[in-house]
Formats: sequence, structure tokens, C-alpha cells
Amino acid sequence: MAKTINIQPITRIEGHARVVVQLDDAGNVDDAKFHVFALRGFEKFCEGRPVEEMPRIVNRICGICPWNHHLASVKATDKVFGVTPTPTATKLRRLAQHLAWIPDKLLHFYFLAAPDFVLGPDCDPATRNVVGIIAANPDLAKKVVHLRQEGAMVLEKWLGKVIHPVAAVPGGFTRPLLEEERKTFLEKTKEQLEFAKFTIKFAKEEVFPKYLDAVKILGVINTGFIGTVTEDGTHDIYDGKIRLMKPDGTYDDFTYDEYTDHLGEKIYPWTYVKMPYAKKWENGEFSLDLDNPKGIYRSNALARINVCDRMSTPEAQKELEEFRSQFDRPAQLTLLYHWARLIELVNNCESAIQLLEDPEITGRDIRADVAIKGGRGVGCVEAPRGTLIHDFTGDDNGFITKVNLIVGTTHNQAPINMSVKQAAQAVIKDGTYDQGALNKIEMAIRAYDP
Repeated sequence: MAKTINIQPITRIEGHARVVVQLDDAGNVDDAKFHVFALRGFEKFCEGRPVEEMPRIVNRICGICPWNHHLASVKATDKVFGVTPTPTATKLRRLAQHLAWIPDKLLHFYFLAAPDFVLGPDCDPATRNVVGIIAANPDLAKKVVHLRQEGAMVLEKWLGKVIHPVAAVPGGFTRPLLEEERKTFLEKTKEQLEFAKFTIKFAKEEVFPKYLDAVKILGVINTGFIGTVTEDGTHDIYDGKIRLMKPDGTYDDFTYDEYTDHLGEKIYPWTYVKMPYAKKWENGEFSLDLDNPKGIYRSNALARINVCDRMSTPEAQKELEEFRSQFDRPAQLTLLYHWARLIELVNNCESAIQLLEDPEITGRDIRADVAIKGGRGVGCVEAPRGTLIHDFTGDDNGFITKVNLIVGTTHNQAPINMSVKQAAQAVIKDGTYDQGALNKIEMAIRAYDP
């Protein structure tokens, strides 16, 4: 007999959502949808605000990755006003972004994803959480908590706020990095790098091998990918060009302000979240059909690992080469997001160290002159969850007239829906399922860290 299964709330994600699975008369999955309840309102209530206020408004979109909204917004504001930040200011912005990414990566791997792998997907839900992780390995848990706290405090001691930052301003940055701060942060970031290398080694040897069967069957779909690269194709999270890769590995590169030529956005009544798609593929068609998807691409760590030709730092490059030797390019298995995320953790630590060892990082020329003017500006950075696009238009008096945002997680709404349906079909047969099976559907979602 036909039946509806509600999985609500989805646990261990950074937001609010549910999954609705429809079973047919035989008890097999007919359809499954991922419903998101996040407010879709920022684009409208930003209209009429002064352009320079935008970096202080949009960082409220997300309490987990406010730095990325802050930086994408200030880059868009720079473009509206036609100002180029000073070299030191750009490096300070980059440093802040890398420092913000490190605790974010630790949060997801150890506290949100790890319970499924360390404790097992069929473990009692009462213990399949961060508390269970602490009980299973208290020393490691203490280390993770300590290093996440240290990472957050570096930003707080330097710039006053970890969440909802006000550090970047049109044309530059609010304050320099002092030499004594540089030395302290360098020491702490080197400690973070050693732990990042331990984490990826631990994952490759103790965690991932136990679940290769699950990796091969849960949430597996075939899509394209999106991410930011430099002119020579190197992985970058702050600046560059957007690369949109097809499932076969061919790609197009384009500038930020050309994104509307390549990306369209769909809206459906059963979710509040927009679904971007590649509108130059398949004659501009869009389809979530598992057997014949159209216009579907993915963002976030696995996407960035796929679209880049190389990593920007040596240890991360070694990890990328090992990853590709096992899974080719582009890698399609959804649970490989966890592995790709750890490659980026290593890269973020290395990149932050490189910046902290740059003599220019303590320079005092951190703000360019800014004059109010009208125009359009598209600012883009990579957020941990994907390519983050802020598109602002301001009038001659310096007030916002139009805003369009494509948030990192938004790129993944269509593929998450596909992965949810595929995972549900894989674990629910003839009306038979248990809490472990339903958690495996959630695992397909958690891989995207939405």
C-alpha cells in the first residue's frame, strides 16, 4: 500500500530541512524530495539600503560562513564604486577567509559527518552524534574542540568578531595586522596544519576504508561541477574565474559578471530555495530525472577539487594526486565530498601560513580612496559550501536598486534532491526500512554540508 515517509528534522546539517519519501503500492520509492525552509528574502529587503552597508547586512545570511558573504559582498561593493583594494588589503581579506575556513572544516568532519562513519550509520540515534564521538574518543574530541576554539579566537583577537564580521570595507580593510599578532597567529596556524595532516591521514586509514561500499552506492549521481580557479587553473577560494565543468570533464571558464550567461535559476512551490542550473547545456533544459538529468551541476569541496587543474600548496597537491589516482577526474561519488573537504583543510592551513610569512601582510597601506558612484558589481568567492555570487546594482546616490544572490548551498539544491531520491531507492525495498536506512538517506545530504 502506498505510503509517505517524513524524515524531519534532518539532523547534523547547518539549517532546517526535511525529506519526504513517497512509496508506491509495492513499497518501493516512487519519489523523494528535499524540502528547505530558509527565508528567501534578502534580495528584496536589501533594496534601498546604502551600497556600503551591504557587507554588514548579508553576513547575517549564515552564522556558519558569514566571512564568505562578507567578502563576496565587499568585492561586489568595490566593483559598484569602481575601486581596487590595495595589495595588502587583498592579502588581509584572503587571510581572514582562510582562517575562517579552518574551524568550519573541522566542525563538519568531526561533529556533523563523523558520527556516521566512526559510530556507524546504524548506530542508536541517541549516541550517533557529537556526544557519542566524545565518548568514543575523548582525547581526540578534546583536541578538535581546542583547535576549533583557537581558530575562532585568532579572528576575534585580530578583528573583534568571529560571526557577523565588519572587517572588510569598500576599497580595503579596517585595520592592519600587527607584527606580534602575525607571530602568534603563525604559530597557531602551524599547529592547525599538523592537525589537518593528521586528520586526513586518520580518515584515509581508519575511517573511509570501512565504508567504501556505502561510498559506492549512497547518493550517487552523474553531474557537472562549478568552482573558482586562477587563470592557469589553480584552485582558489578568493579570486579568479568561474569554471563550469560538464560530467565528461570538459568545461567553460567565465568571469563573475558573465554568470547570468551561463546559469539560470528555477523555483518550485515545494521548497523555498532556488535551483540554479547550467542553461547552456541540453538546449537550456532542466531536469531532475536520475536517468536523464539536464543542466545539473554541483558545488562545494568535491566540485572545486574536480574543476581545478592543481592545488595551490604542496601538501594539498600531494593529496589531490592521491585522490585522483583512485577516483579519476571528475570524481562523481557523493560521499567523496568528505575526502575532498579534508584536502581543502590542508590547503587552507598551508595558504594561511604562506600569507602570514609574506612581508607585505603587516603593511599599513590598507585602504584605497572611495567615491560614491552608480553601477553594477558582481563579487564572488568560494564559500565552504560552494561558489558564492553577490550581484549588486546601485544608483548614482549610492543606494541599492537590485540584488541577486546565489549562495553556495543553493547550487546544490537540485543535486541534493537527486541524491536523496537515489539513496532512498537504494535503501528502501518492498516497504522494508529501519532508522539506519533512513539515516543513510540523511548521509547523502550531509555529504553536501548544506
